[in-house]
Amino acid sequence: MKKDLLEILCCPTCKGSLDIKISKEEKAEIIEGILKCKICNCNYTIKDGIPNLLPK
Repeated sequence: MKKDLLEILCCPTCKGSLDIKISKEEKAEIIEGILKCKICNCNYTIKDGIPNLLPK
């Protein structure tokens, strides 16, 4: 996932903005990490560079 994508992503549950915690990064791409909603505190994983933004 490119870091620029974070600017347009929002929480699929409440439409809140997301914070990111990066576990693994290569070049300018996030390979593994967690996206966390600032409003409802839902967590969404990033694995193999793909964010899983399916609502809970």
